[in-house]
Amino acid sequence: MVLIEQLRQFHIDYFGDTVNFLLFIRTRLSIRGTLRNSKTYEFQGKMGKTLLDKVWDAHSVRQLPSGQTQLFIGLHLVHEVTSPQAFAMLRELGIPVKFPDRTLATIDHIVPTDSQERPFRDHLAEEMTRSLTDSCREFDITFYDLYSGQQGIVHVIGPEKGLTQPGITIACGDSHTSTHGAFGAIAFGIGTSQIRDVLATQCLAISKPKIRRIVVSGELQKGVYAKDVILRIIHELGVKGGIGYAYEYGGAVIDRMSMEERLTICNMSIEGGARCGYINPDDTTFSFLEGRDDSPQGAAFETAKKYWRETASDLDAAYDDTVEIDGPDIGPMVTWGINPGQSVPVDQKIPDPSDMPEEDQASHQEALDFMSFESGQLIKGQPINVAFIGSCTNGRISDLRIAAEIVKGRKVAKGIRALVVPGSMKVAQQAQREGLDEIFSEAGFEWRRAGCSMCLAMNPDKLKGREVCASSSNRNFKGRQGSPTGRTLLMSPAMVAAAALAGEVVDAREMVSQ
Repeated sequence: MVLIEQLRQFHIDYFGDTVNFLLFIRTRLSIRGTLRNSKTYEFQGKMGKTLLDKVWDAHSVRQLPSGQTQLFIGLHLVHEVTSPQAFAMLRELGIPVKFPDRTLATIDHIVPTDSQERPFRDHLAEEMTRSLTDSCREFDITFYDLYSGQQGIVHVIGPEKGLTQPGITIACGDSHTSTHGAFGAIAFGIGTSQIRDVLATQCLAISKPKIRRIVVSGELQKGVYAKDVILRIIHELGVKGGIGYAYEYGGAVIDRMSMEERLTICNMSIEGGARCGYINPDDTTFSFLEGRDDSPQGAAFETAKKYWRETASDLDAAYDDTVEIDGPDIGPMVTWGINPGQSVPVDQKIPDPSDMPEEDQASHQEALDFMSFESGQLIKGQPINVAFIGSCTNGRISDLRIAAEIVKGRKVAKGIRALVVPGSMKVAQQAQREGLDEIFSEAGFEWRRAGCSMCLAMNPDKLKGREVCASSSNRNFKGRQGSPTGRTLLMSPAMVAAAALAGEVVDAREMVSQ
């Protein structure tokens, strides 16, 4: 009985409640050993496991007849676009939300970033917002709306509040949920029927992916950023290269990155076809989490750190595949096509379809035709019409600081529409304290309010006609930014800022302070 009580207290220390205590006992969080004295625990995990193995084992409820795993979800994030239908399904079935304290809601996709007065001018946006508001009230779910002071893009506010933590599972009805893997979490984007399942049971039926370790070695050049690294990885492996895999990122370049840079890397894992992406937690992770609103506090934080550190992949862990990329060889990347894998370094030419693998030649030619580019053309010097800095990929305070450093004392080129959209209200507040909003405004950028904005244009921020947009977002699909014929060039915030000033694609390394 004493051991059971120790286990119960151990679970409360880590998870703050006892709702999943029986699951914890069953899976044992992959921990072997004895619990000792006054909240000090000894961890003796089996060697040779990856973080994915450990987290998967810790959250596996059972193996389903389909061969999938019934996986317990530690944190469920919802927003206004994919959740209304799921809540409606619960009502039809007469089912409550199983663990409302494990779900967090916000609005981000459809919210306008110029005027956010209610009711919204867009009737559908207002209807979806009202629906989520009512559902959160009915099911007792925490909701960060426009009046909370904490609203923002769901993948920005989770980390900034300390809700995203190592060793947990996370699900959200958004494909870029892989962002949260930067903390050593296993995070999945899910569909509406799966949102219903998680709301009703806190579990997800899912197949365990294989694991590919991607090592980025050496050191990056000045003026090369996390966005360039992930675009290069996707360029090398392809947009379908990660199908069936989870990506574990490591190596000297990744190890030196800040948490916000790591979030950018993991955010775009899905663009490479991976089911999720993650980075092993370390001191950088722990420093970021310490003191945040929803992180463990005081002695509980020190206890949590011991567990978090143990979730990292063992040194002798086995991987299904390993890829190595030299950091010094990575330059500022720019997409020229209609998927994130169709990119080149800024100082290189767009390749010829005949140089591509046979299965890629048709899509390559389709991209050239849509973008009105020619093979052999330099991407540098391509004129733009719009510059967009923001999104869950690059809308954090460090992204805005980097862009402001380039913009300061300069002016946006004549005729260029330039927007800066903070990823959350807190990011906006921090930027304003630092005077970044004034730097952007004085240069000719529009300083907007928090939201997804032009990343996907489910709001008033859209391209018009054949406009070309230099964008710090994550997708360059046809029609992604609101116009069926609009064209998107993905690049880092530094590159977007430089393009806005020049009116064309330029090499940001020439503007970065040495």
